[in-house]
Amino acid sequence: MNTLEEDCKDFTEEQEALVVKSWNVMKKNAAELGLKFFLKIFEIAPSAQKLFSFLKDSNVPLHQNPKLKPHAMSVFIMTCESAVQLRKAGKVTVRESSLKKLGAVHFKYGVVDEHFEVTKFALLETIKEAVPELWSPEMKIAWGEAYDQLVVAIKTEMKPSS
Repeated sequence: MNTLEEDCKDFTEEQEALVVKSWNVMKKNAAELGLKFFLKIFEIAPSAQKLFSFLKDSNVPLHQNPKLKPHAMSVFIMTCESAVQLRKAGKVTVRESSLKKLGAVHFKYGVVDEHFEVTKFALLETIKEAVPELWSPEMKIAWGEAYDQLVVAIKTEMKPSS
């Protein structure tokens, strides 16, 4: 079986360039795009809201929830920066929290493969709408590959926190 490091070598220089170029355009709107990204997830899979403690007892509209925007922004930035770093680091890297912590949290809240699939679709749609002039089949593949690597890394750590 391949190690994660070997898988990262499948992420080409061309793919890296596409990811970096689009992230440079999106960065300044990360807060707004992060929120769009999460609203797309909940539009596709409304039940996913149950995975977020801060949404459970909230009766304000999603886009006005005071905790959703900062959370969505940090997830969006972490996902994009992980994609940008993939080749340079030779492996998936995340800032602020460790992969162990991410894995444990996703495990605790019962995140399953379908959730990762919905999230991937929402991410690609968000990026496509954010950079329509740069979007191409190649860019879609590049972002998809980077996202898949992040998911593999998170799933590797999906166990109860010790």
